Amino acid sequence: MTATLSERYISATIRSLKPDTQDDVRAELAASIADAVEARVDQGEAPAEAERAVLTGLGDPDILAAGYAERPLQLIGPKYYLTWWRLLKLLLWIVPICVVGGMTLGLLLSGEGVGETIGQVVPVVLQVIVHLCFWTTLVFVVFERTGADTGVRWDVDQLPEIQEDGAGRSELIASLVFLGIAAVAVVWDRIRGFFPTGGDPIAILNPQLWPWWIGALFALIVVEAVFAIALFRRRRWTTTLAVLNTVLALAFAAWVLIPLLRGELVNPDFLAFVTEAGGEKFAEGQAESAENGGLFGILGVLLGFGVAVGVIWDIVDGWRKARRAGRAELV
Repeated sequence: MTATLSERYISATIRSLKPDTQDDVRAELAASIADAVEARVDQGEAPAEAERAVLTGLGDPDILAAGYAERPLQLIGPKYYLTWWRLLKLLLWIVPICVVGGMTLGLLLSGEGVGETIGQVVPVVLQVIVHLCFWTTLVFVVFERTGADTGVRWDVDQLPEIQEDGAGRSELIASLVFLGIAAVAVVWDRIRGFFPTGGDPIAILNPQLWPWWIGALFALIVVEAVFAIALFRRRRWTTTLAVLNTVLALAFAAWVLIPLLRGELVNPDFLAFVTEAGGEKFAEGQAESAENGGLFGILGVLLGFGVAVGVIWDIVDGWRKARRAGRAELV
């Protein structure tokens, strides 16, 4: 005997329910369907058409069964979504950056080239991101299915402070003072030096950088001062200012890294003086680290790495502030 559409629908609905609830749901659903069909027939519809219309209105039997079982049909529901999203964003900000920094620094110190370093770092970072997303999501899926309590509660003390993304007078003064000190330090290094040598002063920066390369540095300092003043007068970050900040940061990185990679940033006479002053122990340290470029090579890598990290952070921070200021303006 062929089952009716109603019987097939009821069977599809209760098959995923617990055995001790199936009979009650079957009886309830059968009565509900029968009443709805009868009401349509009384209005003049054919019984077959009325039955099809009622079942269509009830929708997918699996969705109906989930309602009876109080079973979620989403991967992560509203109860856990914000906690999951905030934790995942925090992890994606911290873990991949630490992996990139640690691997890059380790590979450069071990003597790997820039190309080889990038080739090894990128696949590892992509794997880290995939694993972070998968395992964090899996944990919250388990929470969703088991109804576990994450222990996260919101209260008014968690409200963030209002952040000012523009540049106030104190920030402008600090920027100009810092730039001024940097310019004076370059000139002082050239004329007087920073270390007592017992004789003529020895500059830390390579004298060969004068006048053109140092002139470019002074030009960057002037442009940075103009940028700080423009930001102060604008009172808020904009896309244009973020672009200019990016260009200036990259220009400064190029000014440091190009001569550093060529071995032309630091005065050779200063390195010779440090080596001689360091004595036997310094020479032993140089020998032990010879495979990685010696102590000066390691210090050069650390300097370049620090400059790169600072520049990247400056660029990201500028774009973050510009984006936040843009959203605030829309509001």
